[in-house]
Amino acid sequence: MKDFLFPQPTDSKGFSLLLLCFRLFFGLMFLLHGLEKVYNYTELCFVFPDPMNIGSEISLLFAIFAEMLCSIGFIIGALYRLSMIPMLAIMLVAFFHVHSASIIQGELAFIYLMVFILMYISGPGQYSVDAKIYEYIHSKDDDEYEY
Repeated sequence: MKDFLFPQPTDSKGFSLLLLCFRLFFGLMFLLHGLEKVYNYTELCFVFPDPMNIGSEISLLFAIFAEMLCSIGFIIGALYRLSMIPMLAIMLVAFFHVHSASIIQGELAFIYLMVFILMYISGPGQYSVDAKIYEYIHSKDDDEYEY
């Protein structure tokens, strides 16, 4: 009961493992959406939604960038929050502009948006490239000040 009422802090191994599972699941699912766009690139080039008036092909390329490259950064936790910005932008545009903020039409975009917002806030956790870089940088700082 104590663990239910007072869960472990966010730097715990259990919470970091949960974050890793979320990163793997949602990152791989998002990556699959990007792969689908790559495979159907020639067909989508002219019909892809262009809600920002930058051209269908540019919108498609940005979506592929966010869904393929940024999702890899999300999965491994490398430049985590920076890589999530395009992912959040794509889901914001998809939900609010393409699906007119309709939960019925844009359910998947809304789910991704909510998960990405929560994951952005929570950070990547201990099991990420960013955490290892942080440890490395701080271990070097400690070495410099040893007497």
